[in-house]
Amino acid sequence: QVQLVESGGGLVQAGGSLRLSCAASGIIFSIHDMGWYRQAPGKQRELVAAITSGGSTNYADSVKGRFTISRDNAENKVYLQMNSLKPEDTAVYYCAAKSSLALRFGSWGQGTHVTVSS
Repeated sequence: QVQLVESGGGLVQAGGSLRLSCAASGIIFSIHDMGWYRQAPGKQRELVAAITSGGSTNYADSVKGRFTISRDNAENKVYLQMNSLKPEDTAVYYCAAKSSLALRFGSWGQGTHVTVSS
């Protein structure tokens, strides 16, 4: 059974930083693509950043240059380093996983709240 457990969310002032972590179990982590999504109140869930099993990354335009996704295959973890945070980054952040052969992310964590105050 796939389990994704996020941590690291919290309250931070605008301009500050947070590092989110996601611990994965129940999957062969090294062959899975991993992603971070977020959902703000009243908005649809959106992809923030993703990293393939091979280490290629992509980012939403709104976070490019501020957020960095990385993975540690030895620890079965994926991280999201968030710098220069803005109030509009406030959302619930979700970790997601998919087999590198799958088209869509199909496994999800429970989410961690990030609140950025102005």
